[in-house]
Amino acid sequence: MEVLQLLRLLLTTAMLGLSQTVNPFVAQQTPPDPCYDESGAPRRCIPEFVNAAFGKEVQASSTCGKPPTRHCNASDPRRAHPPAYLTDLNTASNMTCWRSETLHHSPQNVTLTLSLGKKFEVVYVSLQFCSPRPESTAILKSMDYGKTWVPYQYYSSQCRKIYGKPSKATVTKQNEQEALCTDGLTDLYPLTGGLIAFSTLDGRPSAQDFDSSPVLQDWVTATDIRVVFSRPHLFRDLGGRDGGEEEGGTGSTPYYYAVGELQVGGRCKCNGHAARCVKDKEQKLVCDCKHNTEGPECDRCKPFHYDRPWQRASAREANECLACNCNLHARRCRFNMELYKLSGRKSGGVCLNCRHNTAGRHCHYCKEGFYRDLSKSITDRKACKACDCHPVGAAGKTCNQTTGQCPCKDGVTGLTCNRCAKGYQQSRSPVAPCIKIPAINPTSLITSTEAPADCDSYCKPAKGNYKINMKKYCKKDYVVQVNILEMETVANWAKFTINILSVYKCRDERVKRGDNFLWIHLKDLSCKCPKIQISKKYLVMGISENSTDRPGLMADKNSLVIQWRDAWTRRLRKLQRREKKGKCVKP
Repeated sequence: MEVLQLLRLLLTTAMLGLSQTVNPFVAQQTPPDPCYDESGAPRRCIPEFVNAAFGKEVQASSTCGKPPTRHCNASDPRRAHPPAYLTDLNTASNMTCWRSETLHHSPQNVTLTLSLGKKFEVVYVSLQFCSPRPESTAILKSMDYGKTWVPYQYYSSQCRKIYGKPSKATVTKQNEQEALCTDGLTDLYPLTGGLIAFSTLDGRPSAQDFDSSPVLQDWVTATDIRVVFSRPHLFRDLGGRDGGEEEGGTGSTPYYYAVGELQVGGRCKCNGHAARCVKDKEQKLVCDCKHNTEGPECDRCKPFHYDRPWQRASAREANECLACNCNLHARRCRFNMELYKLSGRKSGGVCLNCRHNTAGRHCHYCKEGFYRDLSKSITDRKACKACDCHPVGAAGKTCNQTTGQCPCKDGVTGLTCNRCAKGYQQSRSPVAPCIKIPAINPTSLITSTEAPADCDSYCKPAKGNYKINMKKYCKKDYVVQVNILEMETVANWAKFTINILSVYKCRDERVKRGDNFLWIHLKDLSCKCPKIQISKKYLVMGISENSTDRPGLMADKNSLVIQWRDAWTRRLRKLQRREKKGKCVKP
C-alpha cells in the first residue's frame, strides 16, 4: 500500500510539472528521439507511465444529489459529490469524494465507468475510499470502447456465492487471462480511507517475459474501466456511527459508497513504436508513431512499408516496418507471406503497378516489348528501352532482356529482325519474309567466275556478241534499260526484281517504266549467258513471252543482256527514230 501511495504522489508531482526544474537562461536543445539511438538505428520506445484516469469523465449509475437530498444538494458546492471528484487532483489535506445515493435496500449495485479515450496498457487500478470498503466489488475492462466487457478482478468475502469464483485460485500460463476473486477486503476498518489496489500483472507467470507474451499484452490492454460495487459493508452493530437517525429520522440504517480517488496507472498503448501520445485534429488521443508505423496504437505499417509483417517492438528488436524494394518504379506494394517464408523471413513485399516499362516483384526487369539499357541504373526512369522488333521479320514483340535481340523468323537476322540472314533471300511473303536459297544457288551462279564445262557450246554464238545494230534491234520485241534490284528462285527459274529506267522499244503494252520482273532460266544463268549482277544497270533486248506463270520480261542465251554504257543512249535513240520511219526489216 505504501508503494502505491508513493507512486500516486510521483504521478501527481509529474502532472503538476514539478518533477524537473527548467533553467530559463540555458539554451533549449531538441531532445533526442527516444525511438532511435545515437546512430539513428531504431529501438523500442514507450510513452511515459501516467495516471490515465486523471481529469477524465466518469459515468456513475448513482450520485448523491440526484435527486437532491438534505445532505446531498448539487446546488450547494459543500454538499455536492459529483463523479468528477474521482479523477480530479486530490491531496492529503483536500480529499474530494464522489458519493452514491443512500442505499436503503441491500444489496444494491452501483457502477462507475471510465473511458480512457484509447487503448492503454494498464498496470494497476486503485480506488481510495471515503466510505468503508464495499463488501463485494468487481473491476471490469473493455477493449472495444465499451461494446463488450470482461472481468479483471473480484473482491468479496463470499466469492463463490456472489461471483461463482473460488476465493483462492492458482494462476498458470493456461489461465493468465482469467479474473480472480480475493477475500482480502473483509475488514471493516478503516471506516474511511480504505484502499483497493489491483495489479494486472502481479502473480501472472509470464510477467517476467512480457515482450514474448501476446496473452499478457492483450490482458493489460483496455480502453475503458468499469467498477461495480455489489454490496456495502453492513455494520448495524456500530450503533449511531452510521448516522441513520441523522439522515432519515426513521431509525432505518442508510448505506452508500464513497470514493475519493480512482486511478488507472499505465502507458498509452503504442506497441513499442512511439514515445508519446498526442491529440489528433479531432482531439482524439493517438500515438505519435515512428518506425514507419501508423494507427492509433501504431498497430500497422505505413503504406509502402510492407516488406515484412508488422510486429510489436521488443527490448531486443525494434521491428520497424521496412519499405518495399521497387527500384523507384512503384508507389504501392503488398505483403505476401509465402514469399516472405521462402526468403528466410527477410522480404515479402510485392510491388504493384510498376511504371517506366518495368515489371516483376521488385520492378526489377523490363516488361514485354522492352529490354534493359545496361548503361543506366535499374532505378533510372529510362532503364528500359523499347525492343522495336520488326513487324514482319520478328516472331514476337518480346526481345531478350539483356541484349535486346528480337525473336526472328526463319532466315531473318539483325537485332530487330530487319534483314535476311546469310544463305537466305527476301520474299514477298509476310509469313516467311526470308526464304532459303536453293542448292542451285542463283547468287553463286551470278557471282561465280567459272561456268560448267558444257557451257562453251551451249551459249554460242550469243556469248560475247555485244554489237548493237539495226538488224538486232528490229528482231527484238523490247529494248529497255533496267536496274537489277533483287533476286529469288521459283522452280528452275531465277526471278529478278527490276526497275525499268528507259524503254527504247516495246511491242508489249505491259512493259512500262517502273518496277517489273525479269525471268532467266537457271541453266542459262549458270552458264552466264546472260551474265548478270545485283544492283547493276543493264541493257536488255529480248523476245516477249505471254506466260501467265511468269509475268514480266524473259531473257535467255539468245537475249542481249549487257552492262549499261551511257554512250549507248545516243545510239539507241537513233535506232528508235529509224524504226519509226519504217526502217526495221520485218521478220
